[in-house]
Amino acid sequence: MRVLACIKRVPIPGAKIPLTDDGTAVDDERLGHTVSPHEECAVEEAVRLVEAHGGTSTVLTVGPPDAEEQLRAAVSTGVDQAVLVPTDGADWDPQRTAAAVVAAIGELEQADGPFDLVLFGNESADAGGFQVGIRVAVALGRPMVQGIKEVEVDGDTVRVSRPTGTTSEVYELPLPACLGVREGLNLPRYPTMRGRLVSRKATIAEVTVDGPAGGQSLVALESPPEQEVETEVLGSGPEAIERVISVLEDLKVLT
Repeated sequence: MRVLACIKRVPIPGAKIPLTDDGTAVDDERLGHTVSPHEECAVEEAVRLVEAHGGTSTVLTVGPPDAEEQLRAAVSTGVDQAVLVPTDGADWDPQRTAAAVVAAIGELEQADGPFDLVLFGNESADAGGFQVGIRVAVALGRPMVQGIKEVEVDGDTVRVSRPTGTTSEVYELPLPACLGVREGLNLPRYPTMRGRLVSRKATIAEVTVDGPAGGQSLVALESPPEQEVETEVLGSGPEAIERVISVLEDLKVLT
């Protein structure tokens, strides 16, 4: 089978995100970058499916030339092919990104046949728009389910489930299909030394496509106020026992 995982280069989650002076973009000159945890699971699932059923796995991103770093990281964990849709470095809106992904998939499928599964992270770690995967699925005319935490391929169908409160919803989709997966679907593997060496020599294919800008436009970015956390030292040694008991009683841990 053929499996495609779509990823996005984003600032490392949890890092302090500086903005440019005009507040219209992220100043990423000193930021580290990665892919979101959801997309890491999408890459891992693509590798696992090919290991179980045979075939090839591909990873694709729409981004600047520096996004090769994230593509090579995916190759180091076992992905067979990597594809970059180069941009000018600007963060495209969801409509334009989806249109570019659809066009790139069209070129790749024309050359090597259709992908059985196209995997997306449920949402990106930076924008969190929940849009690109759904827009791509609609444009391709393929079924899609978001929030996936279990995938099982059986012949020409894929059985997936997603948690909903205290239970789960289960879907059976005909292939080819698209899926939006969530962190926790699997445990992404660490690259081996051999994988790292392979990724350094891997050829990153480029597919130059574009899409029309959508109706969304960025007005400004705002950094939320930093949250201050105060730490209270309750004491040291046996002298702190009474204070610890008092705090536990206030928290209703002790009655």
